[in-house]
Amino acid sequence: MAKLKGTSLLVVWVDVPQDKEEEFNRFYNEEHMAERLAIPGFLSAARYEAVLNGPKHLAFYELESPEVLESPEYMEARRNPTEWTQRMGPNIVGDPYIRNTYEMILPTGLNDEISGSGMAPALQIGRMDIPPEREDEWNDWYDTVYVPNYEKVPGVIRGRRFRTIRGEPAYLTVYEFENPDVSKSAEWLRQQNIDPRNEEMRRVMQHVPGSPGIWKKTFELS
Repeated sequence: MAKLKGTSLLVVWVDVPQDKEEEFNRFYNEEHMAERLAIPGFLSAARYEAVLNGPKHLAFYELESPEVLESPEYMEARRNPTEWTQRMGPNIVGDPYIRNTYEMILPTGLNDEISGSGMAPALQIGRMDIPPEREDEWNDWYDTVYVPNYEKVPGVIRGRRFRTIRGEPAYLTVYEFENPDVSKSAEWLRQQNIDPRNEEMRRVMQHVPGSPGIWKKTFELS
């Protein structure tokens, strides 16, 4: 079975001017994503568009490990961008342009089911900080209560948590959904408040603008 998920992510969010959006999409779909997936350690990738909050465009890369982004092959691609990248890369036309890298903290390791699973049809993503004096308590609650309860909801494939390596804020939560409407369901809303700690722990989270958001898959190389 091909390995499609590792222990790290590269995630890029951008909004793009309307007059550049058509070419931006062609650039990503016809050149950029294939170029990145040819680099050893890039395991799978997909593009998504926001259906709730934003930024609109999301490129989501599953990496073998954080060290992939320090490899000679990746550094060479960064040093020698194609002409199209120089003109239409997300760092050129994106505003805002957010490029973060992450290392997985939940689960603490990969099993065959996770590592062999493809890119989800939809993602709900939260990006947040937490006050240092509540961090240990909050992480324990998130890992043992919040994510496991949401994973019981029909349509939730899994939840994973990540710590930021480059970028901000400090934490990322990714729920993989079968469709973008999973978190509108009665069961999701029931789980949202099923534990007495949930309301307080959610209150101490410091979400960035646009978080949490939901994105629907628009492109994936087969």
